[in-house]
Amino acid sequence: MKNSTSSSFKRLNMSTKVLFTAIVLLFTLTLNLQAQNATTSLPKAGTTALLGKADGIAIEGKVQSPAGQATPLQIVCIFEYEEGDLTSPSALPAAINGLLHVDEALKGLITDLRKNGKFLGHRLETMLITPPKGSMPAQKLLLIGLGNRKDFTPDVMTDIGRVGMREALRLGVSSYSHASDLKDGGIDSPTGTVAVNVVKGALDAYETEQYLIRKKVTGHRPLTKLTLLAGQAFFAPSGDAIKAYLSTRN
Repeated sequence: MKNSTSSSFKRLNMSTKVLFTAIVLLFTLTLNLQAQNATTSLPKAGTTALLGKADGIAIEGKVQSPAGQATPLQIVCIFEYEEGDLTSPSALPAAINGLLHVDEALKGLITDLRKNGKFLGHRLETMLITPPKGSMPAQKLLLIGLGNRKDFTPDVMTDIGRVGMREALRLGVSSYSHASDLKDGGIDSPTGTVAVNVVKGALDAYETEQYLIRKKVTGHRPLTKLTLLAGQAFFAPSGDAIKAYLSTRN
């Protein structure tokens, strides 16, 4: 009787182990399939979409690192320096960290400027750089400071958008690209709100410039396109938010 009971327990334990192993394998397979679906559903690098037009300016979204964007003027936004902030656990991984890509393309120049106090990243501080030939395709690179990351709110991006547009008009470019780089710098910001605020600020600055032209106190080359760069995971939410905003301006 004792041997029979022992054999029954062994068979039961064996069945339990087989069932448990099957469940683990099924769970792992499900997770892998979900990960593959998430990856394949993301837009590829270089994907672009016309989000709308305002004041004669085409507003475009694009999946692209600022280090790889061909444009007369590339804007990137940077917080005040903290040691290792671009590679900290809160920042985006190196493979998709656009600000880190720019720094690497310029052989560490961005980190050097920040670390040595040449560019402090104070709110709305600017610095214009001409990238060396072969480093990145942008003809000009404009750094705009975001200030202290602890004080950041999405409203800051409206002012950032204004400054970016005014600098673009001052430089006389017909188009430019903007990368907010907040997540690159370690801030989990509301993607749609940030993108809309950048566009709001930019269009506000452009309309002010048009007003000054009508007053005959300034002149500028018309801007034809503003491109907002986004990572694969943030392309759709930022684009949808901008489309919704532009629809309210019509």
